[in-house]
Amino acid sequence: MICFLENGYHQTGVRDIATRAGISLGNLYNHFPGKHDVLAEIAALERSELEPFLELLSKPDPAAAVLDRFVAAYATYLSAPENVILTIEITSEAIRKPDIGALFLANRNELVGALEPVIQRGTAEGAFRAVPNPHEASHLIVELIEGSAYRSVLGEVAMRKMIGDLKDFVFAAVRA
Repeated sequence: MICFLENGYHQTGVRDIATRAGISLGNLYNHFPGKHDVLAEIAALERSELEPFLELLSKPDPAAAVLDRFVAAYATYLSAPENVILTIEITSEAIRKPDIGALFLANRNELVGALEPVIQRGTAEGAFRAVPNPHEASHLIVELIEGSAYRSVLGEVAMRKMIGDLKDFVFAAVRA
């Protein structure tokens, strides 16, 4: 991951990865047939990094409190410059390689799928207004967080302000 962060996916060779990992090129090839397979492993690692957010979304607390904590936590995580850089590198390769795209899309869909019941529960609790499509609303919330994190890293807006603005916008959109 560090090689991809420092040099970009296409500028990184398998030899660079092996050198950075402190192993021989042959040893790397024992575990990964090529750079493409390293990227697939990163998708698996990303899934484990999403676990705290999935756990947060599964809490039985009032939906408004869960959504508030999720927006802040996920935006903070995504706002780390290394996460933005890696996301851009992976996204560009995922567009070119459908199998890589499918791995990362599965991770994202799991996150959206965990957010959807929170939106539905908030509606049932009377805290959120009914939205026409809770699944699509969940996608839009995740996309809003991702885009805001990107803007934060570019320096357009400070992270703390970005998180406050995100919460204000999301709750203006869903609050009953």
